[in-house]
Amino acid sequence: MDTLEKKYGIFTAIAMVVGVVIGSGVFFKADDVLTLTNGNLILALLAWIIGAFAMIFGSLVFAEYAQRIEKSNGIVDYSEEAYGERFGYLVGWFKGTLYYSPLSAILAWVSALYTVVLLGGETPDNSVMTWTLAVVYMGLGYLLNYYAPILSGRFQVATTVIKLIPLILIAVVGAATGLSNGVLVENFTAAAASVGGNGGTLASAVVATAFAYEGWIVATTINSEIKDSKKNLPRALTAGAFIVFVVYVIYFLGIAGVIPTAEIVSLGNGAVDKASNSLFGSSAAVILIAFVVVSCLGTLNGLVVSNIRMPYSLAVRNQGPFPKLLSKVNEKTTMPPGASIYAAIISYIYLLIWYGSLNNWFGQYIGLDEIPIVLIYGLYIFLYIWYMKNFDDLNFWKRYCIPVFAILGSAIILYGGITNPSIGIYLGISLLVLLVGLVFYRK
Repeated sequence: MDTLEKKYGIFTAIAMVVGVVIGSGVFFKADDVLTLTNGNLILALLAWIIGAFAMIFGSLVFAEYAQRIEKSNGIVDYSEEAYGERFGYLVGWFKGTLYYSPLSAILAWVSALYTVVLLGGETPDNSVMTWTLAVVYMGLGYLLNYYAPILSGRFQVATTVIKLIPLILIAVVGAATGLSNGVLVENFTAAAASVGGNGGTLASAVVATAFAYEGWIVATTINSEIKDSKKNLPRALTAGAFIVFVVYVIYFLGIAGVIPTAEIVSLGNGAVDKASNSLFGSSAAVILIAFVVVSCLGTLNGLVVSNIRMPYSLAVRNQGPFPKLLSKVNEKTTMPPGASIYAAIISYIYLLIWYGSLNNWFGQYIGLDEIPIVLIYGLYIFLYIWYMKNFDDLNFWKRYCIPVFAILGSAIILYGGITNPSIGIYLGISLLVLLVGLVFYRK
């Protein structure tokens, strides 16, 4: 048995999109965006809208791909169809080796960090307890996904619903409070008076929001396991992207409805705690941290799902390291044991590298989540161009307008990646990973 059974419904697919995009960052992003727009609420709101272009229009493009192509892994399948087997293989190799796995290491650490905060631990970012918990969370994620993949899917749905609860509560109650006490109106009035003088900071704010929307593509890694995938995956990509966008915007307005924008900027990450306390009482901060832990664990679970599928999808094509071993599927668990162990080892290696980065092993900070950004979004642009050239049965809006907006969104993120001071090192690492991948390519 070398094929994965269809076991996931549309809600699991939607939860993959929403659950991976919404991690811990959204709870603490409002102040960053406002800071970059000099406290201007209108420009900050505009940044959230423009920043969503890459996710919303990119998901619409890949939804069209998903309706037409279904093999063993969405992004690999689409790349292979567009530019050939070698290109598809390199996309899968790069995604699996330098995208999903490093992110899973960071999410295991973040989940552990907030757990220690919840338990009242001191200096949690680099404590022994934090790193021990990170190792445990990573292991539990892989064990759950290998031995109980259906339960993993339900866990993904449950954590997605749970993480939306505080966001929606703060959004709705905060906005209503802001309208009744005049804070929201005052924030908009002050922003309208100063919008002309702050335009220069909008680009940086857009880049910040664009990174907050990252992760929507992971749902395509389970396309061969989604029931009626050619209908349900496009629906999940589209619905998930719009859910994330709406939640982010209304949550941002909810925070701005409780606290004046100048105070949000001055409070920094503490703004969300003050807003929660103002709306729901003194115990709200502790409850919010608990929600953040659940949110991060849900994101970690979604990434582990993708980690396992990527080497498997290459192995069934007789590509990558140990293809015969990694393509085997256990009949009892309906999961590939070799691919699961391989992915877990890679994730633990990245967890060690992340530890080294935070402890200055390499002489400078290495942002594992920032390394692949430029090549990944450059790749997406190639797929958007191929889409416009070849899907000639679509109307003008679908064939040209949607992918052009997706390209615009990708260009925004590319701009953010290129302006990173460490871009030379990150591009060098990315190219090295691709060269290593060619060693395992077979014609």
